[in-house]
Amino acid sequence: MSKENNLLPDELLLAVTKPARYIGNEINMAVKNPGDAEVRFLFCFPDVYEVGMSHLGLQLLYFMINSRKDSYCERAFAPWEDMERILTEYGLPLTSLETAAPASDFDIVGFTLQYELSYSNIVNMLKLGGIEVFSLDRTDGAPIVCAGGPCAYNPEPLAEIIDFFYIGEAEATLNEIIELYAQNKSKGGSRIQFLESIVHVAGVYVPQFYDVTYSANGPIQSFIANHPLAPGTIIKAAVGDLDKAFRLSTMMAPLIETVHDRVALEVFRGCMRGCRFCQAGFVHRPVREREPSGLLAQAKELIACTGYEEISLVSLSTSDYSRFPELIGGLLSEFSDKRVSLSLPSLRIDAFALDLMEKLRRSGGRNASGSVTFAPEAGTQRMRDVINKNVTSEEIINGCKLAFSGGFSRVKLYYMIGLPTETDDDLRGIVKLSEDVVEAYYYEGKRPHPPAINVSTSCFVPKPFTPFQWEPQSSREDFIYKHDFVKKNIRKRQIKYSRHEAGQAVVECALARGDRRLARVIFRAHELGARFDAWTEHFRYDRWKQAFADCGLDLETYASRARGLDEILPWDHISAGVTKKFLLNERERAYKAATTPNCREKCTGCGACPQNFRSRV
Repeated sequence: MSKENNLLPDELLLAVTKPARYIGNEINMAVKNPGDAEVRFLFCFPDVYEVGMSHLGLQLLYFMINSRKDSYCERAFAPWEDMERILTEYGLPLTSLETAAPASDFDIVGFTLQYELSYSNIVNMLKLGGIEVFSLDRTDGAPIVCAGGPCAYNPEPLAEIIDFFYIGEAEATLNEIIELYAQNKSKGGSRIQFLESIVHVAGVYVPQFYDVTYSANGPIQSFIANHPLAPGTIIKAAVGDLDKAFRLSTMMAPLIETVHDRVALEVFRGCMRGCRFCQAGFVHRPVREREPSGLLAQAKELIACTGYEEISLVSLSTSDYSRFPELIGGLLSEFSDKRVSLSLPSLRIDAFALDLMEKLRRSGGRNASGSVTFAPEAGTQRMRDVINKNVTSEEIINGCKLAFSGGFSRVKLYYMIGLPTETDDDLRGIVKLSEDVVEAYYYEGKRPHPPAINVSTSCFVPKPFTPFQWEPQSSREDFIYKHDFVKKNIRKRQIKYSRHEAGQAVVECALARGDRRLARVIFRAHELGARFDAWTEHFRYDRWKQAFADCGLDLETYASRARGLDEILPWDHISAGVTKKFLLNERERAYKAATTPNCREKCTGCGACPQNFRSRV
């Protein structure tokens, strides 16, 4: 179908907020003839346009697939509530931005799973796109529905909805999957024949090729392959050398403001730190760095093709990049006189970082606001040792003093509550450390204006493939108590306190560690009106509690139940590289408040070194 025949009439577009969300035509959008494509791929981001278009992974996959002559990748985003009403009222399908083709016209419909609270939007997008929600209900004429991203490391809550999951890094083996689809299509093969053809590919998991049974008290009793081709363990797909993998040399530049309007450079992948609560830090191991020369060349290309005036370095711990001064020097030398600023995530504050922030402030970047960010995660040293956050209160205070002496007056402090072994003393530690930062502002004497200290507490969510994957989560009531405890004990007026929604954390935890019985819960929550659950104003805790109950399950139990160390976990058939033995050892060390050195200091045998995972690049 041509785009001209499927565009929404102007009068309908003008009836919604931000109609530019739905029209495409961005700078550098891929334009192809759909009829020439053997494989039409619809990349679906289950959140609003402004969020999805800020995601580096979307840009990477979009241009990687479109670099193929035989494929056309298009995009769709979760329609906001006003657009959903119009689509429903007029009987119109969810369509792509590039050609306005209905989602059901595509060969492959792929979702990115960035956060669990987007799952209700996946159901909504499938329904609006005219695609059966459950995998076994789709016939040979329906699109193949796949999903990847960080949440795919526990695919089970969506196992009855998704045809196959891609676990790992897309540059590694996604092209192989597309080629196999094209071959199957040219031979007139069925859906099952295609799924059978890809089970050997690194990172591919086909849920319908496995059977799950449950014990009387709820946990998994058995997880067994029911197809002779299905592997017993699905090994993540990973890139060995990032400099040899597909490199993003162009980006789409949206016509409206998005969450992040700037060029994003991924300087390395993985993390060497080993914070015990951080899933990304474990599943993306090992650390693989890019060459500074390649990053500088990429920055030039992306600035030239987009017209952006800001570059952001995005990695899990950017200042751990071993050639950080070299890269920063090159970027500042290249762009400082071209009205292009440089933005960085939070840094370890030392003399180099302070000098760098002063240069960034003069360049006019996002770091020019006079604000520095620290993530102590916990208020006491004992608690930081439990979570392996290798930073001391003294280092934080000294870093703040350096920042204050350099002219910065605003500090953001991020903490978590509900961490394993936490006590009220640890909550008091959050208050004390935050108030010590206020006092540090005046260590050189009186200043012309007061500091602004923004303290935020989030709720701990135990995630798969972390040493805390077996831990119970605090109840919603406990979270609320802890939030209130911190708030009422803050005495200094220079501190502004904010907290995350406790109910959202409980639902997130239930979905993060859930099994495949939760697909029906997600569907039921959608029937009850669940949409955009990551948006606090749209989230309703009672709606999810009812959805669990309607399916004969209990929300609080899924979140707060401690998992047995010997029980079958829903993600045990997935290998992310790090071994369960290592995670158990780290859990034991956590309860002893014993820290583990980072990878650069000493190899601790986690299992994620290159010889232990399947690299295809």
